[in-house]
Amino acid sequence: MEARAKATFERIAPRKVKLVLDLIRNKPAEEAMAILKYTPKAACEPLAKLLKSAMANAENNFDMDVSRLYVAECTVSQGPTLKRIRPGDHGRAFRINKKTSHINLVLKEME
Repeated sequence: MEARAKATFERIAPRKVKLVLDLIRNKPAEEAMAILKYTPKAACEPLAKLLKSAMANAENNFDMDVSRLYVAECTVSQGPTLKRIRPGDHGRAFRINKKTSHINLVLKEME
Protein backbone atom coordinates (compact mmCIF):
# COMPACT_ATOMS: atom_id res chain seq x y z
CA MET A 1 0.00 0.00 0.00
CA GLU A 2 1.31 3.43 -0.93
CA ALA A 3 0.17 7.03 -0.76
CA ARG A 4 0.98 9.43 -3.56
CA ALA A 5 1.04 13.17 -4.04
CA LYS A 6 2.13 15.18 -7.04
CA ALA A 7 2.75 18.83 -7.76
CA THR A 8 2.69 19.89 -11.39
CA PHE A 9 3.86 23.09 -13.02
CA GLU A 10 5.87 24.21 -9.95
CA ARG A 11 7.80 27.37 -10.86
CA ILE A 12 11.28 26.13 -9.94
CA ALA A 13 13.95 24.45 -12.05
CA PRO A 14 14.09 20.64 -11.77
CA ARG A 15 17.82 20.53 -10.99
CA LYS A 16 17.22 22.70 -7.89
CA VAL A 17 14.44 20.37 -6.74
CA LYS A 18 16.57 17.25 -7.35
CA LEU A 19 19.22 18.46 -4.86
CA VAL A 20 16.64 18.53 -2.07
CA LEU A 21 14.89 15.29 -3.13
CA ASP A 22 18.21 13.46 -2.79
CA LEU A 23 18.32 14.57 0.87
CA ILE A 24 14.91 13.09 1.80
CA ARG A 25 14.81 9.91 -0.31
CA ASN A 26 14.32 6.71 1.80
CA LYS A 27 13.99 8.74 5.04
CA PRO A 28 11.10 8.44 7.51
CA ALA A 29 8.39 11.02 6.79
CA GLU A 30 8.86 12.92 10.09
CA GLU A 31 12.62 13.12 9.56
CA ALA A 32 12.11 14.24 5.95
CA MET A 33 9.80 17.02 7.15
CA ALA A 34 12.47 18.18 9.64
CA ILE A 35 15.13 18.16 6.89
CA LEU A 36 12.89 20.26 4.65
CA LYS A 37 12.15 22.69 7.47
CA TYR A 38 15.82 23.41 8.23
CA THR A 39 17.39 23.25 4.76
CA PRO A 40 17.91 26.73 3.26
CA LYS A 41 16.85 25.93 -0.32
CA ALA A 42 14.04 27.43 -2.38
CA ALA A 43 12.69 23.96 -3.28
CA CYS A 44 12.00 23.09 0.37
CA GLU A 45 8.79 25.10 0.63
CA PRO A 46 6.83 23.35 -2.17
CA LEU A 47 8.32 19.97 -1.18
CA ALA A 48 7.23 20.37 2.45
CA LYS A 49 3.73 21.19 1.26
CA LEU A 50 3.77 18.13 -1.02
CA LEU A 51 5.04 15.83 1.76
CA LYS A 52 2.34 17.10 4.11
CA SER A 53 -0.25 16.37 1.41
CA ALA A 54 1.07 12.83 0.88
CA MET A 55 0.99 12.19 4.64
CA ALA A 56 -2.62 13.40 4.79
CA ASN A 57 -3.51 11.15 1.84
CA ALA A 58 -1.95 8.16 3.60
CA GLU A 59 -3.81 8.84 6.84
CA ASN A 60 -7.23 9.75 5.46
CA ASN A 61 -7.51 7.66 2.28
CA PHE A 62 -5.58 4.50 3.19
CA ASP A 63 -5.72 4.39 7.03
CA MET A 64 -1.93 4.15 7.26
CA ASP A 65 0.00 4.87 10.45
CA VAL A 66 1.70 8.26 9.95
CA SER A 67 4.54 7.44 12.37
CA ARG A 68 5.58 4.43 10.21
CA LEU A 69 5.66 6.20 6.83
CA TYR A 70 8.83 6.72 4.80
CA VAL A 71 9.61 8.39 1.47
CA ALA A 72 9.75 5.42 -0.88
CA GLU A 73 10.05 7.27 -4.19
CA CYS A 74 10.51 10.90 -5.11
CA THR A 75 11.08 12.07 -8.65
CA VAL A 76 11.12 15.32 -10.55
CA SER A 77 10.73 15.89 -14.28
CA GLN A 78 10.80 19.05 -16.34
CA GLY A 79 7.54 20.74 -17.20
CA PRO A 80 6.99 23.31 -19.93
CA THR A 81 9.41 26.22 -20.11
CA LEU A 82 8.01 29.75 -19.97
CA LYS A 83 9.86 31.89 -22.50
CA ARG A 84 10.31 35.55 -21.65
CA ILE A 85 12.11 38.38 -23.44
CA ARG A 86 14.43 40.85 -21.72
CA PRO A 87 15.36 43.98 -23.66
CA GLY A 88 19.05 44.41 -24.34
CA ASP A 89 21.13 47.31 -25.53
CA HIS A 90 20.99 48.59 -29.14
CA GLY A 91 17.50 47.15 -29.63
CA ARG A 92 18.50 43.58 -29.00
CA ALA A 93 16.34 41.09 -27.12
CA PHE A 94 17.61 38.43 -24.74
CA ARG A 95 15.56 35.34 -23.99
CA ILE A 96 14.96 34.22 -20.41
CA ASN A 97 13.77 30.63 -19.93
CA LYS A 98 11.72 30.11 -16.79
CA LYS A 99 11.66 26.39 -16.12
CA THR A 100 8.87 24.46 -14.39
CA SER A 101 8.85 21.10 -12.59
CA HIS A 102 6.53 18.15 -12.11
CA ILE A 103 7.26 16.52 -8.71
CA ASN A 104 6.03 13.07 -7.62
CA LEU A 105 6.23 11.74 -4.05
CA VAL A 106 5.34 8.22 -2.86
CA LEU A 107 5.06 7.23 0.82
CA LYS A 108 4.98 3.64 2.05
CA GLU A 109 4.65 2.04 5.47
CA MET A 110 7.71 0.42 7.04
CA GLU A 111 7.45 -3.32 7.52
